[in-house]
Amino acid sequence: MKNRVTPTNHEVRLEADHFIVSKTDLKGRITYANRVFMHISGYREPELLGAQHNIIRHPDMPRGVFLLLWKMIQNGEECFAYVKNLCKNGDYYWVFANVTVDHDPSGQPSGYFSVRRQPRQAAIDAVTPLYQEMLRIEREAGPRDAPQRSLDWLQAQLAEMNKDYNEFVLSL
Repeated sequence: MKNRVTPTNHEVRLEADHFIVSKTDLKGRITYANRVFMHISGYREPELLGAQHNIIRHPDMPRGVFLLLWKMIQNGEECFAYVKNLCKNGDYYWVFANVTVDHDPSGQPSGYFSVRRQPRQAAIDAVTPLYQEMLRIEREAGPRDAPQRSLDWLQAQLAEMNKDYNEFVLSL
């Protein structure tokens, strides 16, 4: 389902004691969304269940960040990220996300589990210029090459800091 929501400049803030929880199948289709997720995003449960998790993807988020996230979780790694999400009405909200692999009773990957909480403002301030540069690179690269080009740039920045992505995000 292609998201056709027009973004506004109105931020909705996740409360400090609220956690957004969702589960997806291996293709990223939502199989569970808690009430906090539904409340902040503005979507009802029937609108979310079965929808691609990118239904809440904000256009200010570089595709390269999601390419990295998918590479990590498909490799069985845990991923932390600061993400700007889009509400159904066009408002936005920032989260500090933790995404992990969910396993079935036999130990095989069955989907992904994500818990998101209120981010620190200093972290948002730190990632925003990085995301803006990644978006600029993506616009120049064109749709096909955009995610990999911006991810390459991000990884070069991280290499200069001698950090991997999770180390960087957790240091903010």
